[in-house]
Amino acid sequence: MQRIGRVIHITPSKNAVVKAETLPRIGDVVIDEQRNPVGKVFDIFGSISSPYVEVKPEVKDPYKLVNYFLYVLSRRKEKES
Repeated sequence: MQRIGRVIHITPSKNAVVKAETLPRIGDVVIDEQRNPVGKVFDIFGSISSPYVEVKPEVKDPYKLVNYFLYVLSRRKEKES
């Protein structure tokens, strides 16, 4: 499990904005600390030195995610051919 960062805000379109510690890939499945699915990475924006990740939540009440850390499952390194 790799921590993305803390949810700082919910947008008017109900997407969660995460202050990124590490960068996932767009489309990665996002989970909470208990490994429950939360949503998918929708966008990455901001400066390279201070990026943000936008997550499209698939939970009933996305406002409950504010101030919680979100994660992606650790990826295995792809073999070079």
